Amino acid sequence: MALTKKITVDKIEILESGSIQVRQAIRIFEDDKFLSQSYHRYVLQPGDDLLNQDSKVVAIAEATWTPEVVAEYQNLIASNQTS
Repeated sequence: MALTKKITVDKIEILESGSIQVRQAIRIFEDDKFLSQSYHRYVLQPGDDLLNQDSKVVAIAEATWTPEVVAEYQNLIASNQTS
């Protein structure tokens, strides 16, 4: 009777700001029999470090985060800090 935990990225959403929302499905199995599932979500902002990210997330970030998108996001953050 062996318990196994499998974590997979099952949903990736791109927001207008260029932010990427990632949902991980955390599934627990006992001898290959599915027992339970939970979710973990997190957000990456344009220009964030992609080290240790799932390859699908990296591919989407590299395609989405053009220099213009990163600069626009940084300008948005700067203008919100001065307001």
